[in-house]
Amino acid sequence: MSAYLDFDPIYLVYLLVAASGVFLFEAVYLLFFSGSSYRNNVNRRLRVMNGKVDREAILIQLRRERGLTSGGDYRLSSESLNRLVLQSGLTLGFSKLALFAGIGAVMAFSIAYIVRGDLVQALVVGVFCSTALPWFVLRFLRGRRQKKFGAQFPDALDIIVRSLRAGHPVPIAISMVAREQADPIGSEFGIVADEITYGADLETAMRNLYYRIGQDDLPLFVTAVAIQSSTGGNLGEILENLSTVIRERFKMRRKIRALASEGRASALILSSLPVVMFGIVNLTSPDFYAGVWDQNLTKMALTVAGCWMGIGNFIMYRLVNFKI
Repeated sequence: MSAYLDFDPIYLVYLLVAASGVFLFEAVYLLFFSGSSYRNNVNRRLRVMNGKVDREAILIQLRRERGLTSGGDYRLSSESLNRLVLQSGLTLGFSKLALFAGIGAVMAFSIAYIVRGDLVQALVVGVFCSTALPWFVLRFLRGRRQKKFGAQFPDALDIIVRSLRAGHPVPIAISMVAREQADPIGSEFGIVADEITYGADLETAMRNLYYRIGQDDLPLFVTAVAIQSSTGGNLGEILENLSTVIRERFKMRRKIRALASEGRASALILSSLPVVMFGIVNLTSPDFYAGVWDQNLTKMALTVAGCWMGIGNFIMYRLVNFKI
């Protein structure tokens, strides 16, 4: 017991000296480097603008990264695909996206052919990974980006309202959002400010913003700005009320999500239980399914059971997910 109590205080001194060095380094960094780093890295548009003067070239670069032409038009003939890529926020470009999809399809085809040894099944897997899988990934990225934009939108409206009450015009208020907010809303409002600077009217720039995002709350903002620019009115008060409405909708969505958590948990448990039990039985008794695994009736039964489970999951998903 005394061996544990015999502690040399010099080690405590070493520890405190090391902690002091770390805190000193952090203080120096926050004092001299964090401000400039924050100003340059708030969003992608500010990072691209760092050290550059030609804002029109930056606007063209941001458009091309998102799959648009230098004039802001769709690059592909398929408008729905172009809009999906645009709203997903990817900056790879269509050529790199197609290249990655092709590489993934070839790898999936090779793995499926090595594992299964069936050319038809490998072709099905390769086609799925080159068509359906990228589509699902783009839809997921678009949904995530729209949710993040919606969470930032009320704060952006508050910045615009304060700027308007300070006497700034609408384009200056929009540029303040572009300087202060992170992506995705920072770069998107920055593109709006640049489009207004280089000749687009306010309503057209706002509608382009909606096409790039596709978020549900944006049409209200676009309509309010368009009406105010044509007929006049107190835009600050309108946007303040809109910000309040959007926040109340978020509160209602969170309440409903909390109330529906029991349904989501039930769906997760009921869906994972058969798979978990199959894994446990197959692990403890590997020969349990060996006699019927290659039978056609077993494959048909598993297919029907999987489809039936998918229908049940879809019904439960629709019960606990709806728009407000």
